[in-house]
Amino acid sequence: MTPWMWRRLAQTALEEDVGFGDLTTDATVPPGQTGSLALVAREPLVVAGLPVVPAVYEALDPAVRVDLLVADGTRLGRGDVLARVRGPARALLTGERVTLNVLQWLSGIATATRAVVDAVAEWDVDVLDTRKTRPGWRAFEKYAVRVGGGKNHRFGLDHAVLIKDNHIAAAGGVAEAIRRARRAAGPTVFVEVEVDNLEQLEEALTAGPDGVLLDNMDPATLQEAVRRAQGRVWTEASGGIRPESVRDVARTGVNAISLGWLTHSAPAVDIGADWEAP
Repeated sequence: MTPWMWRRLAQTALEEDVGFGDLTTDATVPPGQTGSLALVAREPLVVAGLPVVPAVYEALDPAVRVDLLVADGTRLGRGDVLARVRGPARALLTGERVTLNVLQWLSGIATATRAVVDAVAEWDVDVLDTRKTRPGWRAFEKYAVRVGGGKNHRFGLDHAVLIKDNHIAAAGGVAEAIRRARRAAGPTVFVEVEVDNLEQLEEALTAGPDGVLLDNMDPATLQEAVRRAQGRVWTEASGGIRPESVRDVARTGVNAISLGWLTHSAPAVDIGADWEAP
């Protein structure tokens, strides 16, 4: 993630939240007042999104001093301080909500990802995200997955070929869809195909994709699919996998597990901003 990406996020968020001015802060806080805010973890979490803090306050007032006390990826306990911001009180308070929104959401993704990565640590399996992200937030949400110890699936439709059920239906079959993709995409593009059952898997293997997405299979079927595909293609399990079932999926021997809920449903964590007198 580059600094300008965080600056752009901060600018967009401030334009939305502040509009023509912070009526409450301007009415209650005199222009010359200074102070300090401590950003504090209210629960155990893995922090992600800290670069947004200086980006927000640089946009509001260059006189604000930002001290980041930890790095993204750090595990924190309840009461641990992530950062302190000091300077003009109006700027501190105006930027508080935008800063917390980003930190709470991205840290929630990182925390959820780390829990899954820890749960499957005894197996050689990658934990992946998906394209189920909020418009405009994809790079940040996928960054948070990496911070939590996961890895990124394709960033967009132009990153790799993933043939799904409707592509198969439109092409007239699994093997035909793979053959068309191979001809069109060229030798350097990764070609993966989604299969729902062992019959589709056998058809796919005859056409030679680079990977197969084993979709919504129960553990027994998934284990048999991995046995058939092992050494021939890269395998990914997806669909209906929850925290309580992820270990059962990992022990089947798949190369990767992709989880859409890491980005679309991970709960935000509780991070607060505590006022400190100068």
